[in-house]
Amino acid sequence: MSGLIDYQDLLRLTTDILLRGYGYNQKEAGITATLLVEADARGIPSHGVSRLAFYRTNLDMGHCRPGSEPEVVWETPVSLVVDARAGVGCRAAEWCVERTMGLARKTGVAHCAVRNSNHYGIAGYWAELMAKNDMIGTAFTNTYIAGVPTFGSRRLLGTNPIAVAVPERGGRIFLLDMATATVSHGKVELYDRRGKTMPRGWVVDESGEETYDASSFERTFYQTSFGGHLYVGGAGEESGGHKGFGLALLVEILCSGLSMGASSLETYPKGGPGGITHYFSASRMDLFGDPGELKDRVGGILETIRRSEKAGGRDRIFIHGEKEAEAREASLRDGVFLDAATKAYLASLAGRCGLGKTPGLEG
Repeated sequence: MSGLIDYQDLLRLTTDILLRGYGYNQKEAGITATLLVEADARGIPSHGVSRLAFYRTNLDMGHCRPGSEPEVVWETPVSLVVDARAGVGCRAAEWCVERTMGLARKTGVAHCAVRNSNHYGIAGYWAELMAKNDMIGTAFTNTYIAGVPTFGSRRLLGTNPIAVAVPERGGRIFLLDMATATVSHGKVELYDRRGKTMPRGWVVDESGEETYDASSFERTFYQTSFGGHLYVGGAGEESGGHKGFGLALLVEILCSGLSMGASSLETYPKGGPGGITHYFSASRMDLFGDPGELKDRVGGILETIRRSEKAGGRDRIFIHGEKEAEAREASLRDGVFLDAATKAYLASLAGRCGLGKTPGLEG
C-alpha cells in the first residue's frame, strides 16, 4: 500500500541499506541517501529511493567501486579536471562541488569537468547547493545512452540533464533542472513499475515509431541500441526536436569533451568501471554587483511573471523549482510519499540487510 514515511526515518533506512548491503562507507552512504530521499521529497520519484535497484546493478556489474576517492588530474586557479575513479557518483559530485565553490570563493568563478564517475542523483541538488552559497551554479551530466538524434534511429546520447540555479530575494532560488530528453529514463521506469501508459512524444521503438507501452519499451531498451528517447521538441524539426538534440550535444561536449572522458556510448562498458562524466560551474554573485540588489532584481523579474495574467482555468504560473520546493516542505511536514512497489522493495532490502522495521514502511 502506498503512503507516507517520515523524512528522517527514510533517510536513516536508506543510509543503513547502503552501509550494510552495498558496501558504501559513511560519507558515500550519507550523501547518496540524501540525494535519493531528496528526490522523493521533492516529488521526483524517478530519481528517488527506487534508484537503489539501479545502484545495485552498477555494483554487481563492476561499474561502481565504493571507497574510490576522486583525484585532480588538471588544475588552474579557476578550473579543475577530476578523475572520479569509478567511485560512488553522489560522493564524487559532493567532492567536486565543494572544491569548485572553494575556487570560486577565491577567484570569483570556477569550472570543473569530471570523468569516470557514476550516477550523481538529481542535477538540481548540486546547482542549488551553489546558489545557497550566493553563487550562480550549473550542474550537467551525461548518462547511459538513451536518446535518438534528430533524423537518426540509433541511440547515441544520454538524457543529459541541465541544471542552473540563481539566487533570488527572500531566500528563494530559481532552479531550472531538466532532462534534454522529453523525460528522464527514470520516469519511463516509473511508468513501467506502476503499469501506466506513457504519454505521446516520449519515446520511439526500434523502427522509429512512437510507442506508449512502458513495459515493452523497457524490455527492449537494454537489448538493442535502436529506438529510444526523443529530445525536447520531439521527432523531426517541425516542433523543434533539433533544439533539444542540440542541448543534449552541448551537455555531452562540456562533460565528456572537457574531461577527456567517455561519451554516453561508452559510459557503462561490460564488466568495466563507470564512465559517467559531469560538468559544474560556480560564479559569485558579487562579480556583477551588490548581491542583495541583484537578488532583488532577479526576484522582481520573476514576480512580474508570477503576477501576470493566467490562462483560462489556471490560477498560478509556476517558476522553475517552486513545485519541488513546496513539495519538499510538505514532505518534511507530513512525510515522504512512496508508492506500493517502492515500499515493498525497500522492505525487502531492509530484511536482507538485517534491519529492523521502519515506521510507515509496513503494509
